[in-house]
Amino acid sequence: MDSATQTLQHRISVKLWPPGQSTRLMLVERMTKNFITPSFISRKYGLLSKEEAEEDAKKIEEVAFAAANTHYEKQPDGDGSSAVQIYAKESSRLMLEVLKRGPRIQEDEEVAATADKGAATLANVFDISGGRRAFISGEEAEEVLKPLKVPGNLYTRICFSNRSFGLEAAHVTEPILLSIKDQLTEVDLSDFVAGRSESEALEVMNIFSSALEGCNLRYLNLSNNALGEKGVRAFGKLLKTQNNLEELYLINDGISEEAARAVCELIPSTEKLKVLHFHNNMTGDEGAVAIAEMVKRSTALEDFRCSSTRVGLEGGVALAKALGSCNHLRKLDLRDNMFGVEAGIALSRSLLAFADLTEAYLSYLNLEDEGAEALANALKECAPSLEVLDMAGNDITAKGASYLAACIAAKQFLTKLNLSENELKDEGAILIAKAIEGGHGQLNEVDLSINAIRLAGARLLAQAVVDKPGFKSLNINGNYISDEGIDEVKDIFKGLPDVLGNLDENDPDGEDLDEDAKEEDEDTDSEDELESKLKGLEIKHEE
Repeated sequence: MDSATQTLQHRISVKLWPPGQSTRLMLVERMTKNFITPSFISRKYGLLSKEEAEEDAKKIEEVAFAAANTHYEKQPDGDGSSAVQIYAKESSRLMLEVLKRGPRIQEDEEVAATADKGAATLANVFDISGGRRAFISGEEAEEVLKPLKVPGNLYTRICFSNRSFGLEAAHVTEPILLSIKDQLTEVDLSDFVAGRSESEALEVMNIFSSALEGCNLRYLNLSNNALGEKGVRAFGKLLKTQNNLEELYLINDGISEEAARAVCELIPSTEKLKVLHFHNNMTGDEGAVAIAEMVKRSTALEDFRCSSTRVGLEGGVALAKALGSCNHLRKLDLRDNMFGVEAGIALSRSLLAFADLTEAYLSYLNLEDEGAEALANALKECAPSLEVLDMAGNDITAKGASYLAACIAAKQFLTKLNLSENELKDEGAILIAKAIEGGHGQLNEVDLSINAIRLAGARLLAQAVVDKPGFKSLNINGNYISDEGIDEVKDIFKGLPDVLGNLDENDPDGEDLDEDAKEEDEDTDSEDELESKLKGLEIKHEE
């Protein structure tokens, strides 16, 4: 055998592509095993049956093989390593799509269930909230509520929101509620005493509470009624008999410290509570401590909102510790409070229990770099399916951004990222840009407005998101981008004009930069110098 033939055979023997049939079958087996093995994704989207898993795995392998083989045929003299990479990458991408799609059988069942549910909803829901907000008279109540008086009606859900009940209408409604209370599971009395005097409103609440006493509700909405402690106690008879509540809404109700204590005192059990909303109240620290006691007992909680409630350090720490008992939490909204660094650190310890967290709204909490760092490090280790991260308005600088970037890089299911109104500047913006440039195929909204960002950071942010499929909005307004820089960024999005937000509030001169920042800018030859310094920086994207 001549040397040329030996060399040719040697070359053939070390080629990595195409894979043998046994290798292809092994990949199918591995993918099938992944599809039928419980994981954090399957908990959210459902687990495939073995039959469906095998079918999907075979299809994925065939598509991935075809893509890799097409690539290899264009460069047959290579060793095939790049084709192998494409084979693996396409397989992983398609696997993720199937995992997030969930089982097809489940999809069909859900469609049928949704149709059935829609039909049932028409028969089960009685809702008078449509139209303009208005008072309802006794005579009108008699007419409007007639369907509830029909013997054998199937109404399980009633909504009286947006209609203001006075005493006359309340007295008409009372016997009707008494007649159907045993079949009710959902009651919405939000905004139902608007414009009434305090004395009349409290008496109306007492009437409704007495009429509904003893009903077995899963959903109760008392929002927008300016309850205060008096209002909460006016609903005492109703609240005291609720042992199976799954959703409770007390939004914009003037829930003070005393009112929060009353809520905690009156509701006998929150073991089944999944949704608890206290947005826009005057709860304060002591009130938050009372709510924390309630949260601690709500171990099934999935959605907790305590935003804009004037909670400071003490209440923030209490809530943070109580949330550690809620390991089923999916959505957490604590926006617009005065937690501070220590409460942020306390919250970071509880976050480690949130394996299913998908939405985290932690903006305007005075976290600063130290609090942001603690939370970013915790989120990096938990919440693998995180979709929304909002940490706007927390005085985060480039130092804190480095920890956030590492966290963001690990969150491949992220759809929305809001870091507006911080102090990231170019250095921090570039760190974030590099964190999101690879992967993040579902990301569709990024907000880094009002961060003292100049051209270097703006350019890299634009380049990081412009080619993402389905991307909808990049907001970098209110920064220090030069006029030339604005033109450059617009040019990057020239084919997608609706994706780039307004840039009309940028200040090219950066007039409100602090003195240190101005001196630093004077020492910098150009914006591109910073980009050059950070060009080699890499964020590790975890599998």
